[in-house]
Amino acid sequence: MKISADILRTYQSVHTWTGITAGLLLFIGFFAGALTMFGSAIDDWATPPDYQLMQVPQGQHDALLRKAFTEHPDTLKNITISFEEGSSPIYWYGRGSARGFSLDDQMWHATLDTQGQLVSELRHVNELSMLIDYLHRSAGIIGEIGHDQAGVYVLGIAAFLYFIALVSGVIFLLPSLVKSFFALRKEKGASRFWLDSHNLVGIASLPFHIIIAITVVVFSFHDLFYDGLSQVYGNKPLFGGDEHHQEVRYDINALPNLSEIQKRVEQYAPGYEIKSINFRGLSGKHPSASVAIVSDDSLMRGPHNDFLFMHPFTLEIDTSSVTNGQGEQGVWGTVVTTFFGLHFGSYGGELGRWLYFIMGLGGAFLFYSGNLIWLEKRRKKQQSAQSKSSKFMANLTVGVCLGSAIGIAGAFALSKWLTLGTWNINVAYMWIYYSLFFAALTGAFTLGAARFSIIGLYVFSALCLIVPLTSLWGLALPNAGIWVPNSLADFGIEAGAIGFALAGMLACKRVKHRVYHGEENSIWYCQKLTSKVSSAHLA
Repeated sequence: MKISADILRTYQSVHTWTGITAGLLLFIGFFAGALTMFGSAIDDWATPPDYQLMQVPQGQHDALLRKAFTEHPDTLKNITISFEEGSSPIYWYGRGSARGFSLDDQMWHATLDTQGQLVSELRHVNELSMLIDYLHRSAGIIGEIGHDQAGVYVLGIAAFLYFIALVSGVIFLLPSLVKSFFALRKEKGASRFWLDSHNLVGIASLPFHIIIAITVVVFSFHDLFYDGLSQVYGNKPLFGGDEHHQEVRYDINALPNLSEIQKRVEQYAPGYEIKSINFRGLSGKHPSASVAIVSDDSLMRGPHNDFLFMHPFTLEIDTSSVTNGQGEQGVWGTVVTTFFGLHFGSYGGELGRWLYFIMGLGGAFLFYSGNLIWLEKRRKKQQSAQSKSSKFMANLTVGVCLGSAIGIAGAFALSKWLTLGTWNINVAYMWIYYSLFFAALTGAFTLGAARFSIIGLYVFSALCLIVPLTSLWGLALPNAGIWVPNSLADFGIEAGAIGFALAGMLACKRVKHRVYHGEENSIWYCQKLTSKVSSAHLA
């Protein structure tokens, strides 16, 4: 396929500058986004075993629910019944809500004791997975615009540039794609190997990256899209359904048993497992029930489950707002559900989550490697030492990328230790992340990209190793207040931390080799460190 050299240069320039402009923000988004695939497992791992109260036997949830209504009238406004093992049977927010990332959420948990009496406890919500999701959606940019984080809109712009980079990258690679797709040419130097790896990861996961780029833009600017579509649809509901609902107050004693609600859900959505039921406004004029349902065989609108909405007293299902494909959402509702499902990877079960996790980390590698490849290529074109602007970009790339990884690793490393104190653990998470992030950024600009890469990778690996070492401490000293993994998911988190530590040490070994033996004037070259190594060899 013959394409003009001028056209190829133009597309390469577009690819380079759009990638560099958006790359650092997207690195944080992709690295944190990969971890969100196991958000539920992270919360379970970070939460002490006694945080959740004892689940009640099947059939006793109704009695528990009625006692909660009597002793805690606020539960009529909002309460969740969970049927999952390892979860409190009922819970409701004492402060805050399930929407958004809040540092001071408090939740009541309740169960029945052996005498059938209500036992309830108020506790802070551990938001470790929400911190990671916050970084995934906003890249950690502080501030708000309207009702959302400012970083969400910034990341939306970055995703649009990212989509342009994807398209332009494919076009300028077309002439050499077939012959060099699987080529990893180590013999032609480290720079060529990095470039081949960058191209391989980018092309192999292209459909995934296109999906993520488009869905991030939609999520970031959905309010603007809805406003634009409303100009076409007028007063007609965009997602189907009737905007007029009958206002009726029901006696709480008329609430059907949970078994009746479960039976109605199973009739409407066969093949789905019911995780929980959330009641809202039971004493008001617009009562509702949101049922969390799960199926690994279909797209789900939520990260971990789908939803079915119904009237809790009449058991009438709101087919216009059902998100599992069984309802009558209309064209736009189906489109939105598809966008959510494709972005969250909430289909295909564990295999789907692992694939999204691997491709998410691959995406982070693309942005990190892309910036460094550009810096090396620029130096060779200029045939001179690195310019001040190149050094600045190298320091910024290493500082931001390693800083975000170190910050997240630090939150995991100290998570169990933080539970030994009385402070707000979520505020502590934020302090840990941003302190480590800005310390890494300062270190990169103070020591330079090459030297700090070695130090930063050692720190990252050490923090990752603290995760399993903390559990070993808890195993050796059972009375120390540190708990040990007690489920396959918990062991998975610990194994993942070990895997990241090994990857960090392997990367550090390669960086040290380039620093000590690489090309002079490369961004990885450090004259002081190279001189020390040479002196040691002479000695």
